[in-house]
Amino acid sequence: MPGHDLPTNERGKFYHIDCGPGDIAPYILTCADPGRAEKIARFFHESERRGRNREYVVYTGTFNGVPVSAMGTGIGPSATAIAVVEAAQCQPNATFIRIGTCGAVQPGIENGDLIITERVIRDESTTYFYDDSEHEVRSDPQVLAALVHAAKDRNVRYHVGATCTSGDFYAGQGRVVPGFPTVDPHKIERLRAAGVLNCEMEMSVYLTLARVSEYNLRAGGVTVALCNRIEDTFVSADRIAEYETRCIETGLRAVEILYRTNTNS
Repeated sequence: MPGHDLPTNERGKFYHIDCGPGDIAPYILTCADPGRAEKIARFFHESERRGRNREYVVYTGTFNGVPVSAMGTGIGPSATAIAVVEAAQCQPNATFIRIGTCGAVQPGIENGDLIITERVIRDESTTYFYDDSEHEVRSDPQVLAALVHAAKDRNVRYHVGATCTSGDFYAGQGRVVPGFPTVDPHKIERLRAAGVLNCEMEMSVYLTLARVSEYNLRAGGVTVALCNRIEDTFVSADRIAEYETRCIETGLRAVEILYRTNTNS
């Protein structure tokens, strides 16, 4: 785009996500893992890969008549912000729903439980390049309500509340590991005391960029707990696919709810 710092590739697609206008649907289920994006796309009634470059991958199709895309961004806030900025150039009326995994930081949250983010603590640096006004940001209320409705429809255990997005998996989430110092080893206990439900690495990007964008963006998300940092439990490998599917199906149901609501309004 002339006059803008938006690089494109040799096919005229935006440089990182390898997509352009028309490639991305108004409803976008996102995840860090490109493999999970492919798994999401398998639920579509028709699907076509529209972009693939580095860790980024985009599939677009329909689900029960709803135009939808699955986008894998790679792990962490920086990679995710690139994907959101470029995806919004392709689809300026986007609803982003993060479908992810997380670690619970409250007792009683079991592995496999869904955590629907109501608000997020921005414990990373990337989003502050776009907005440095607040330390927390809230999910879009319509997306939040649709995810809660979807979890009830699916009859799955879920929790609604605060998420902490960290820019790092190890020291950034208070993990003590051999060979590397950790400046805040009590971080998880502090988050628990503050009522935070879970830690993950991308949610704040969607909520912050949707809030400040000049485009018509909405965002929210649901993650499935694969561990409980307070109770020191971790999911067994043979249950991960089942739990991911639980999260994906909830996200897809939320997309249906939002689409039908918007269509009938």
